[in-house]
Amino acid sequence: MNLDKIKNGMIEKIELPRDLVKGFPRIEILGDEEITVENHQGIKSFDKNKIEINSSIGKITLVGEGLEILFMGGETITIGGKFKSIAYREDV
Repeated sequence: MNLDKIKNGMIEKIELPRDLVKGFPRIEILGDEEITVENHQGIKSFDKNKIEINSSIGKITLVGEGLEILFMGGETITIGGKFKSIAYREDV
């Protein structure tokens, strides 16, 4: 039995959120105007039309218009603007 199977079994038994235990990013989307990313690992690039955020699963890319950082603290970032797309790319 590998370590991931053991972890998954323990997570299910004690009912801990997977994102918390595994360090996965948690993304909350509020319409097309606000996105909050928790458990991120920093901003890779930023401009008014595109933001790239590093995470444990790879790069998260937000595309839109008038993008701005509304809040940034610890491992949480909230971005505002008019969003057109969100994409994930696994780092190779």
